Amino acid sequence: MVGTIINAAAIIICGFIGLLFKKGLPKRLSDTITQGLGLGIVIIGINMALETQNILIMLVSLLFGAILGEVINIEKQLQRLGDTLASKMKPSDNNVSLGFVSASLLFCTGSMAIMGAIENGLTGTYGILLSKSLLDGIFSMIFASTMGVGILFSAIPVFLYQGSISLLAGSIKAFLSPEMIVEMNAVGGILILAIGINLLKIKEIKVGNLLPSVIMPIIILWAIGLFGF
Repeated sequence: MVGTIINAAAIIICGFIGLLFKKGLPKRLSDTITQGLGLGIVIIGINMALETQNILIMLVSLLFGAILGEVINIEKQLQRLGDTLASKMKPSDNNVSLGFVSASLLFCTGSMAIMGAIENGLTGTYGILLSKSLLDGIFSMIFASTMGVGILFSAIPVFLYQGSISLLAGSIKAFLSPEMIVEMNAVGGILILAIGINLLKIKEIKVGNLLPSVIMPIIILWAIGLFGF
């Protein structure tokens, strides 16, 4: 939960700072900062991926995770959820409501929110959520400078959403072997690397459709133990 608390606090603090800027932050500045953080996220993803003890498990997890993700089309479902919530907004709603909904969608529907919350719940570390906090802080500052105080209230759904995932992950931790957690973390590193690539606009990767890969090491290692491979 520590990572989620930091994330929510970053949104609020940076949102307050953004309220001081009436004309918004220069796009050139926000772009450069985002690119710098994107490079940092790439390094975090690489470091996590290198923790794997069996690269074959990682590759198989990505293979079957991608197949399942494409069948479900998680990326499209997340987009549809965002569109549905956005459609609930009426033209007469003020900037407070608009800012709240817009920021909540941005901060909650990303793959980084899910991966970071899982990492925090399983391992107690919050490197992913710390990086997400920096990114969310920047966007919170930008949005607050243009859409007002509604951005600050988006910290509430972020706290509830990510906190729930972290608590759920922590509750099943006792049923997972250390090997499962290591390989889940390594596969998650690949997804974090993909997020960094997306931020740098090198290649658009549908990270949402790769999310099932994170749970695949549990199934694979369980099968290995069951059949004695």
